[in-house]
Amino acid sequence: MPRPTDVDATPERVVRTRMTGTQRREQLIEIGRALFAERGYEATSIEEIAQRAHVSKPVVYEHFGGKEGLYAVVVDREMSRLLEMVTSSLKQNRSRIRVERVALALLTYVEEHTDGFRILVRDSPVAAPDGTYSSLLNEAIGQVGHILAGDFSRRGFNPDLALLYAQALVGMVSTTATWWLDERTPPKEVVAAHLVNLCWNGLTNLEADPQLGTDRSHPAAR
Repeated sequence: MPRPTDVDATPERVVRTRMTGTQRREQLIEIGRALFAERGYEATSIEEIAQRAHVSKPVVYEHFGGKEGLYAVVVDREMSRLLEMVTSSLKQNRSRIRVERVALALLTYVEEHTDGFRILVRDSPVAAPDGTYSSLLNEAIGQVGHILAGDFSRRGFNPDLALLYAQALVGMVSTTATWWLDERTPPKEVVAAHLVNLCWNGLTNLEADPQLGTDRSHPAAR
């Protein structure tokens, strides 16, 4: 009967590569992003994050100090990503192209970074005052308002009202993007085209001094 060789007698060993601190941090951020998007902040626990990463809870605390710290990092990263996409879209020279690019940039972010968008549109009690989706929209509104103010001045309209119109335009695009998050139809290019159609044609035919068309003789108008 043949004797077992040394190779036969040696149990198979699984070689695991130890992650660096940076790699582990990135892994925890990705896991946290997925869980926060799926369940929200309150329903996500440090224990589950640690389990998915195959580490102990102290490892998560070591990197982020706790769930709140991890959430803040995730939100900050997604805010920066989306703001960069929106800001880049505003660098075009022609106003209509800028409107098109803003709408398409937001829809592209929803499509490519769905988890991130789900996190941003949720309000969390631990989010910093400048770490919310609403603050990002305010940033976009400010930039769009600046663009519209120049256009209004050139066309003889009151530039002081540019911020009001920027609020309406960005709000419309944002609300549509939130709706499209779950619908995903029609394609983002079609959605963006219709948004621009509504926005641009409305701006093109803008009245300098709009008035409500309410019948003043009606009791409700008195």
